[in-house]
Amino acid sequence: MTTASATAGPDLVEATLAADGRRTREALLNHLLEDGLRAELHELVADYPLRPGKGIRPALCLATCRAYGGRNEDALPAAVAIELLHNAFLVHDDICDDARLRRGAEALHVRHGIPRALSAGDALAWAALGPLLDHAAALRPQLAFDLLAEFDHLARRTIEGHALELDWRERDLTGLDFDDYLRLVLGKTCWYSAIHPCRVGALLGSGGRADLDPIARFGFFVGAVLQIRDDVENLTERSDSGKDFGSDIIEGKPTLMLIHLLRTAPRAARDEALRLVGPAGERSGLAREERIEGVIALMEDSGSIDHACAYGDGIAGAALAEFTPAMAGLPETRDKAFLRSLLLHLGDPAIRGR
Repeated sequence: MTTASATAGPDLVEATLAADGRRTREALLNHLLEDGLRAELHELVADYPLRPGKGIRPALCLATCRAYGGRNEDALPAAVAIELLHNAFLVHDDICDDARLRRGAEALHVRHGIPRALSAGDALAWAALGPLLDHAAALRPQLAFDLLAEFDHLARRTIEGHALELDWRERDLTGLDFDDYLRLVLGKTCWYSAIHPCRVGALLGSGGRADLDPIARFGFFVGAVLQIRDDVENLTERSDSGKDFGSDIIEGKPTLMLIHLLRTAPRAARDEALRLVGPAGERSGLAREERIEGVIALMEDSGSIDHACAYGDGIAGAALAEFTPAMAGLPETRDKAFLRSLLLHLGDPAIRGR
């Protein structure tokens, strides 16, 4: 048994997430201080990054870089840029969703109003350019171009994915199937949560020599597991999670559970669900909590939540199958063990938190 395999498990996952999250957060906050933002804007921009989060995205980037033979400093600016973009997306998503909570506290637009939150989200996205451009300037031209191309694709596909979700909320949800859900998840979650963090890490760790195609397949399944677990948590983890319990129902998000319910439940149950979810549910005359509990009861009766958990387990298995070609030829290190172990422990709420 190698040292890496001996230390693989939840302790390794937690330790790696904590260490990489800490170094990324410190570098991120230093960058914001050096950026010279006005004091009132700096306070808003630093708000979400200062709140506790697991930092899965920077950890995927840094661990993949190290697994491919790189050092932390080879990928840390990119990890900071990814985390800044992530927080920018969160601020804007919370406004679009009218979310009340984020990481255990009031969402930024609830605390400071929509105009100031929008300004902070824009500033977070713009701040991501600084460490990225500084790092690209120190790389050989082709590697710098490839790095910037990864981020261009990351931002474009994520924005398109979120626009698609907003469009789907206004459609007839009964027409969606599980393949539609995976296409949506690929756009709004997988590219920026897993595919590009892993690809960027491999690109920088290998000096541009890594084959990024199998890493993209691996990252897709990792990102899909993250989204499915997050969807399930929204309906099963109450106030302790620091998230807005049941908000996916109120917003009418096309989650795996809702799609399953609308495709498999009896007609009366489907009609009742459609009466309660999304903006249409406001006309039901029921309180927010009644609408949430009503839809959850319908999902439990139809086995929709159990189906989503089983579906997520199947996706995790697919990710494990793609792990071997994605990491082909790499030595058995702690970072390779972390990437493998992360898939096995994504069901732990302590690890899933964003």
